Amino acid sequence: MLKGTVFTVTQFKNYTTFAANQQAITINQFSLTVMSSNNELFAKLASMGHEQVVLCHDEHTGLKAIVAIHNTVLGPALGGTRMWQYVNDEEALIDALRLSEGMTYKSAISGLNLGGGKAVIIGDSRKNKSEALFRRYGKFIDSLGGKYITAEDVGTSKGDMEFIAMETKHVTGLPEHRGGSGDPSPVTAYGVFMGLKAAVKKVYGHDHLEGKKVLVQGTGNVGTNLIDMLIKEGAHISISDIFEDQIQRVTKLHPGVKVVDPAKIYEQEVDIYAPCALGATLNDETIPSLKCKIVAGAANNQLKDTAVHAKMLQDRGILYAPDFLINAGGIINVYSELEGYNRQNALSKTEGIYSQTLRLFDFAEQNNLTTHEAAVQMALRRIDDIRKLRANR
Repeated sequence: MLKGTVFTVTQFKNYTTFAANQQAITINQFSLTVMSSNNELFAKLASMGHEQVVLCHDEHTGLKAIVAIHNTVLGPALGGTRMWQYVNDEEALIDALRLSEGMTYKSAISGLNLGGGKAVIIGDSRKNKSEALFRRYGKFIDSLGGKYITAEDVGTSKGDMEFIAMETKHVTGLPEHRGGSGDPSPVTAYGVFMGLKAAVKKVYGHDHLEGKKVLVQGTGNVGTNLIDMLIKEGAHISISDIFEDQIQRVTKLHPGVKVVDPAKIYEQEVDIYAPCALGATLNDETIPSLKCKIVAGAANNQLKDTAVHAKMLQDRGILYAPDFLINAGGIINVYSELEGYNRQNALSKTEGIYSQTLRLFDFAEQNNLTTHEAAVQMALRRIDDIRKLRANR
């Protein structure tokens, strides 16, 4: 039996909850094969401890969305909405599950009173966006009653958040003229920059970046801001991206950067590999090819298998700065909207990622853990402490 997981398919006013032992789910163009209560997909839901997973489809706008709410012990689940052209619906679901779990750990280890959630919209963000789609999505978010608060992520923007906000108050990352915090990318990048410097401090005994070779994979908003910061510190930058227009944007601003073919990323001899695109780039195939001392980047879920690949990096002598710790600047930034936004306060709290990352490295070393294991333990300890505190009231 699944414990604590509600798997709901909704078309706004029509809600249906499916038992774990159904043979298949096919509704509104979603198709997820469910063999039994022991099926791998449902077992994953149970093992990851999700509170609720909700699917939504709207035929008129073409909206296909999945919201995964992982944990709300510390507060409402806050996490961005990603828009991506997934290979299939199950790939989208697994992404939502992993991302939402990461948001739980991210908020907990960052000291925020938030739970973990994440949403994905299935579609090409360069072709399939519309006001109607995001407003319909906003109505969907509103139907969850504040248990999940959304924000922007890969493939979504401040403008998209404005459309969502027309239908619900449960959205952050709004433009400045709407009283929001605006684009969280610079703050996210700043947190990654702080975590990266902490990793350099741990490996080299100082945190100077001058002369360090850094490969940034992914030149979206966060990656571009990170590149700017690294270049100001005197680092030598290589970049790679699947989108040629984004490469051209960076090389126009920084003609001295080296452009690397995406197929040759992992064989580059660099000091630091900074994955800033999608996840799972650290896996059985790529890790043996890495020629770096540090992995520190903005992408979520960089480890394809957290237990296996964190250990593989450790065994190769590569220091891994856990993504959900060092990329927490974005959630810190939008969280501050809920309290009355102040950019300086957000930056100041994000700067604390440096010292928290160093504490993490020490904790991992003292307890003979991988850095990922250590980060998860630190996050879960806080959640458990607050759960017990509330239980004793």
